[in-house]
Amino acid sequence: MGQLSGFDGPRSRTRLPEGASSNALIRWRALLGAAAVLNLALWWLSAVALTRSQQRVPGDPDSASQLQLLLSAGYVLGCAFRSIFPVYDIPRVVLVDSRVSSVMVGRSVATIAELCFAAQWALILHRTAVLTQSQFAEVSSLAIVPLIVVAEVFSWHAVLTTAQRGHVVENSIWGVAAALVVAGLLLNGPSRIFELYPPMIAWCLGGAAYVGFMFCFDVPMYWSRWLADQASGRRYLTVYEGALDIGQRRVVSWRWEDWKSEVLWMTLYFTFGVWSSISLVYASIALG
Repeated sequence: MGQLSGFDGPRSRTRLPEGASSNALIRWRALLGAAAVLNLALWWLSAVALTRSQQRVPGDPDSASQLQLLLSAGYVLGCAFRSIFPVYDIPRVVLVDSRVSSVMVGRSVATIAELCFAAQWALILHRTAVLTQSQFAEVSSLAIVPLIVVAEVFSWHAVLTTAQRGHVVENSIWGVAAALVVAGLLLNGPSRIFELYPPMIAWCLGGAAYVGFMFCFDVPMYWSRWLADQASGRRYLTVYEGALDIGQRRVVSWRWEDWKSEVLWMTLYFTFGVWSSISLVYASIALG
C-alpha cells in the first residue's frame, strides 16, 4: 500500500482488506489480544497485593503505592485499548474499521498512557533517590515527565503533519529519558535498597536494552523514512489539515506488508513495557 502522501479532504476514506488476510497478521492480532487480557489480570493481582499489604499495616494508607497503582492502570488500560485497536499513525492504517480505531483516538489514548508511564518512573526514581540521598537521581526524576511532555508534542506534530522527523525527536527524547532512569538507578546503588535489588537490576538491564533499541533501531528507522519522504518530494500536511485527517480518514488493511515495520516495537511495547509498569506497583509496595 505504501504511505499516503496527500490530504484527501474532510471525509472518511476506507479501504477494505484486499484479498486474503495475512495469517501472520491474524496470529499477531491474537497475540496482542491475549497480552491485553493477561496484562489486565496481572494489574488486578497487583491491586489485590496492595490491598492486602495495607490491611496488614494499620494506619494511613500508602499514598505512593496507591498513586503507582492508579498510574499503572492508566498505562495498562491504554495499552490494552491499543492492542485491540492497533493503529499505524502516519499512513492512517488500522485493523478495525471503527471510529474508536481512528488515529485521533489512538494517539490521544497513547498520550495519556505514556504520561502515566513516565510519571511512574519519575516517582520510583525520586523515592529511591530520597532513600539513598542521590542528588543526580533526584534531579533526573524531576526531568522525566517534562521530557516526555515535549516528546508527546513532537509525536503529535509528526502524526498531524505526517513529517517523520517529529518521530525522530520524540523517540530520541524517550531514549534520553530512559538513559536518565538507568543512570539514576545505578547511582542509587541497587545493593543499598535491599528490598528492590532484583527488580532494580532487571530495570537497569531492560532499560539499557531499551536505550540500545531506540538509538540503534527505532530512531534510525524514522530518520530513514524522513530522508525517503524528502527524496520523493512528499507533501506534508499542515497542522489544521492533519487535525481533520486523523479524525476522519482510516485505511483498513490486513496485509502483512503494511504492518511488518510496526510489529516488533508494538509487541515489545504491549508486553514488556506493561509488565515493567506493573512491577513498579509491587516495588512501591515493597518500599512501604
